Amino acid sequence: MTTPEAEQSQAPRPEERLEQAVRAAEQALIEFEIAVETFRVEVENFSRLHDQRLGPLYSRIEELDARIAEARAARTGDPEDIRRAEEARAHVLPIPGVEELLHGWMDGHGLFPEAAAMLTDQPVRPPQRVRPSEEARRLYRELARKVHPDLAQEEAERQRREEFITRVNDAYARGDEKLLRELAEEWAAGPVPPERRPSRAEELYARLEWLDQRKELLTLVARELEDGPVAGMLRLAPDDPDGLLDEIAGRLLGDIEQREAELAGLLEQD
Repeated sequence: MTTPEAEQSQAPRPEERLEQAVRAAEQALIEFEIAVETFRVEVENFSRLHDQRLGPLYSRIEELDARIAEARAARTGDPEDIRRAEEARAHVLPIPGVEELLHGWMDGHGLFPEAAAMLTDQPVRPPQRVRPSEEARRLYRELARKVHPDLAQEEAERQRREEFITRVNDAYARGDEKLLRELAEEWAAGPVPPERRPSRAEELYARLEWLDQRKELLTLVARELEDGPVAGMLRLAPDDPDGLLDEIAGRLLGDIEQREAELAGLLEQD
């Protein structure tokens, strides 16, 4: 039977309990960051695919709306019809900003292959997958848990991890399973980070405060992604986003056919 004095000596010290709390908070934050980054990649890939596949259809509808309004105004001569025609044409004519013009066609490395193919009359390859494969997602999660900068205590080790996780994120965004495996092998063969050394209570409290602030920031990022229109579309078909785009494209093609028929009817009356 243990005495109260013995039980008290076996109880964890306050700093040990605080350190356990810090480690738990670090792991929770890493898992949260992985979830947010995974969702961000899905949203960005779906947004790009949406623009590539549906953008031309929306542009065609806008052009037909402008031509229909112009044909109706030419036939009636009504000032209100003329005003509507001018508004419809003005909506089509403005040159978009540079970012809008290049969205889906170019990044910091130059033209996307799809754009280069169209400019050179080469066959256009199918758009990128909407999301990385399950294997790529598994490899990314495992790597992110191992190499996350928040696990480092020394500044040099943190910098090494930040540089490495950037490479991991880039490979994941492209869904490159081969590169993710190579990065996992590279990390496993790299220097072993030093073991965590005991921290003073003040440092641990500061660490907890920083982790809490980081979590609040990630929460805002996640909420912004969730509230965006692309995320709303993904929620409609989380298991088959390609099928959702096909469905929307089918409806848009039907709208185009109706407008083309309406325009032909107006032009025949002239």
